[in-house]
Amino acid sequence: MDNKEKKPSRSAVIKNTIYAARIITKASPFLLIGYTLSITGYWFFESYIKNVIFLEKMINTVTLGGTFREFMLILLAFCGFGLLAHFLDCFGDFIASAENKKVYRLLNEQIFRKACQVDVECYENPKFYDIYKRATDVINNELSAEFSWVVGKFISSAITAVGLVSYICSVDPKILLFLLGMIPFVFSQSYRNKLEYKKDKEMTSNNRKKDYVQRVVFLKDFSKDMRTSGIYKVMKTRFVNAVESNRAIIKKYGWKTGLLDVLGGILTEIVPIAGTLIYGVYGFAVTGEISVAQFAVLISAVTSLKEIIENSGRYISEIQRCSLYFGNLREFFSYENRLRDGTKKAETIEKIEFRNVTFTYPGAKKPTLKNVSFTINKDETVAIVGKNGAGKSTFVKLLLRFYDPDEGEILYNGINVKEYEADTLRKKIGTVFQDYKVFALSVNENVLCRECETDEDRLYVEKALKKSGVYDKINTFENGADTVLTKEFDDNGTGLSGGEQQKVAAARMFAHPFDLAVLDEPSSALDPIAEYKMYESLIEETVGKMVIYISHRLSSAVLSDRIYVFENGTVAESGNHAELMAKNGVYAEMFTMQASNYKDDKEGEDDE
Repeated sequence: MDNKEKKPSRSAVIKNTIYAARIITKASPFLLIGYTLSITGYWFFESYIKNVIFLEKMINTVTLGGTFREFMLILLAFCGFGLLAHFLDCFGDFIASAENKKVYRLLNEQIFRKACQVDVECYENPKFYDIYKRATDVINNELSAEFSWVVGKFISSAITAVGLVSYICSVDPKILLFLLGMIPFVFSQSYRNKLEYKKDKEMTSNNRKKDYVQRVVFLKDFSKDMRTSGIYKVMKTRFVNAVESNRAIIKKYGWKTGLLDVLGGILTEIVPIAGTLIYGVYGFAVTGEISVAQFAVLISAVTSLKEIIENSGRYISEIQRCSLYFGNLREFFSYENRLRDGTKKAETIEKIEFRNVTFTYPGAKKPTLKNVSFTINKDETVAIVGKNGAGKSTFVKLLLRFYDPDEGEILYNGINVKEYEADTLRKKIGTVFQDYKVFALSVNENVLCRECETDEDRLYVEKALKKSGVYDKINTFENGADTVLTKEFDDNGTGLSGGEQQKVAAARMFAHPFDLAVLDEPSSALDPIAEYKMYESLIEETVGKMVIYISHRLSSAVLSDRIYVFENGTVAESGNHAELMAKNGVYAEMFTMQASNYKDDKEGEDDE
């Protein structure tokens, strides 16, 4: 994705407009039709049938001595057209309202799907977040409905304009010259719209900061820190700075748009109307070429046509503005992952090898992992230990192919990980992450990661909850595993402690078959007893399988077949617990320090 800002070209606007029409029509072919029917029914009747055709017929009937019967026939015809126009308006509005929700749903689904498919590194890139934010603005601001509505107005205006121009030409085509002055107005509106788009684009980063503060203030996860620390003042400062920065941007563009509005008023109000009035009075009072009915209807027709041209300039401007935002959506959907999926289906994982792997995060100056090499075989339990920042979590990201190494290879069963379909490979791996998450869904859905539909599904969940050690807690709830976690959407929902949430996250792994278990700080929120019980379940569940523990706690390392000690992005030591203690190196120092802390804690408890 190109990080350089590009000014939208005229061809890009046209392409984006076509793209917007295509993606909306693909989601619902009836949305544009519905809006066009609704607007045409009203606009064509009001501007042409009522204010031109009917008005002229009525004035001529009165001034030229028409009969009452003729008057009634004209009135009946008018009522018939009025009912038809009202029917089209209501019918089109009904279609548009129903189809708009369909488009909203489908576009959201596409955005959600794409957001789950992009490379993980995108979520560490502020520029990607800006593109994502501008893409979601299409949905959040209902621009699909706005685009369809404006296109419907433009089509309706064009149909009505044909009728009005035909009438004006039948009276005197020279009158159209007074409307030529409105052409610059159309171009000025196009320029004005580009200014508005540039303004909104410059405000994107500030709006994200604003949205973040507004969101965090109301999130439960941050509520305690907000109340017990001074962080609120910092967040408030960020919010105020973002708002003030937006004000400066608005001022920067405000005087230009204001000047264009004044110019537009001159071109659309004074020249067409005053010119037509003067010419019409001259033709009626001096030359006698224009009748009373023609003069009255001519003023109405020119006024309506003036409004159509004026509005058409705005419609074109609005279509252009919407197309620019759909360009953001197009950019988001067209993003291509740097990680290219392979074609091989993953089979049973027998062996994993890191061969001279070096990796540097995008934008970082120093590599996080440097020339890392080791092999893990089936039936092995391996611990990856080290201090914070040593590269342990980066190892997990590479293992799961969230990133590719800059140098070296990662091999599964002797085959480069790049040759596999990532999804089929990840399905072979059970994971429990350090930054575990539970969702505002039922316990069943949190564990299965899908809807719980059968008794067999419920049995899977029950077994998984027992293995993770949280079943007894869940069983105390009135609705058991059907209980929704958090009260955000359900008054009968419940909250769990950090340790209980981590156990639910661990249950996800137990609920699905896997060849390799990757546990990134799996017991960070657990007490020693819960940690021991979880390890017991893991040992029982992972017989004959490959297990990788990533931890700065060394209790899991003692039970491992092999330990790799990470330090400054390299493998500083490797061996089992006894071998590493005998070396009296980095591992021995860490283990002794942790054992000492644990001993001090026990002595403190005894003193009590």
